[in-house]
Amino acid sequence: MSIWKTSIEETETQLSGPFRAPQQMLAEQEYDGHLSIHDDSQAESLGFKGAPIEGPTHFSQFDPLLHKLWGDDWFRFGCISTHFKAMVIEGESVKAYAERSNTDYKTARIWVVKEDGEVVLEGSASLGPDHPESHVEKILASRPTAENLVILEHAKIGDRSPPEKGIRIDFNQNLGKNYPFTLNQKLKKITECCNWYLPVHATSSPWGRPIVPFEMINPLVSYSRSLLPRAKQPSIGLFADLQVKLINGPILVNEEYILEREIVGLGESRRTESMWIKTSIFSSKNSELVGTVLLNNAVLKDSFTNYEAEKKLLNKTDV
Repeated sequence: MSIWKTSIEETETQLSGPFRAPQQMLAEQEYDGHLSIHDDSQAESLGFKGAPIEGPTHFSQFDPLLHKLWGDDWFRFGCISTHFKAMVIEGESVKAYAERSNTDYKTARIWVVKEDGEVVLEGSASLGPDHPESHVEKILASRPTAENLVILEHAKIGDRSPPEKGIRIDFNQNLGKNYPFTLNQKLKKITECCNWYLPVHATSSPWGRPIVPFEMINPLVSYSRSLLPRAKQPSIGLFADLQVKLINGPILVNEEYILEREIVGLGESRRTESMWIKTSIFSSKNSELVGTVLLNNAVLKDSFTNYEAEKKLLNKTDV
């Protein structure tokens, strides 16, 4: 029995899946006492045409393609590394592509497009456990470190959080205000459902247990409150870059993990201030590194009411 119900188009160098219309599941997301950019009114107040689908939702459309490339090892040692270029609003359809490397069978170029050809995201995929430098890691290495940030004034590169123990995802577990749905609810709406995500078929997997989809690994590391310095509030953030890398996977449902977070980069653009956070996921059983998540969360300057006033004050202080 196939573990996918996905049709894949394949050429000598390229794989692609069907167009899918991902569903919005974060309309009621809250953090620090206010709604997020996934609320229509919040998004429109900041100049966007509507609330975007959360970026990691698109990861599921790559899974059948990359599993076809690399087999079951994709769930053990896969890395998906993406830069988000355009927002997708509920009702829009998108298609995922993967292109084999001509020089390294363990790497691929990946991207997602809308029906009109607009690129939603681009990046790289690779198979470890010894991964080459990824698309997102190259972006981080090329960006200068920002100084005199306003919204992220209290964040410093090298800041670390103490270990967070007993972190897990169960099928009926409510993930709180950050992710106001359960894994079961996600699996009913996920764009590409693998049999190994479901308890009814999971005993046939190589691990004899259900595995967590790639798109749900970021919620695993994000639903608990980080103890790292945070953006000043109220402010609205969005994902600019996201990487999920498995070293000794897969991530299993109802398995406990230990999380350690570190700020590895700070950046600034005309519209945003960015904080890059690397979260390491360790097994609670043997403390081995299972995988990492690297997230560039970009906070919109226009969403912070006191931005201009605090920027002026900060500049005066530095003189």
